[in-house]
Amino acid sequence: MTARHWMVIAWPAFLLAGVLEMIVFAMVDPSDLHWFGQPLDWSRQAVYTVGFFVFWAVNMASSALTVLLVLPGRGEDR
Repeated sequence: MTARHWMVIAWPAFLLAGVLEMIVFAMVDPSDLHWFGQPLDWSRQAVYTVGFFVFWAVNMASSALTVLLVLPGRGEDR
């Protein structure tokens, strides 16, 4: 894949991760999160950061799959 393909994957995923971050954490308080029944001992900023990168990774995977499906096959004209 070219650098252009990577930008087509990363930039929309970055924007959507920011939107998802705002929506999710407008409804969820990071101090109320639990992991396997135990309170999560992370700072709010750590939860926001990890949440953002998880959202970004999931959206990048979705965008990458879309780009791979749009790319022409081996026998097709480019």
